[in-house]
Amino acid sequence: MGIVNIDEDLHDQLRRASKVSCRSINAQAAYWIKIGMLCELNPTLSFNEIVERELSSAGVSPPPLVLSAA
Repeated sequence: MGIVNIDEDLHDQLRRASKVSCRSINAQAAYWIKIGMLCELNPTLSFNEIVERELSSAGVSPPPLVLSAA
């Protein structure tokens, strides 16, 4: 494990995002790094497609959405 130096403004954004996502600052940074790497390696896939693929490969299968009659 190493230390990564990042811009103070980016660190502030990272800290704020980690609160929203209920992750530690390190976990949020790791998430952004992983997603960024996957996006670069799979430029034809959307963010949602990448996240869906990763969740599926981890065995996560969300329940189907139920649309209510409006």
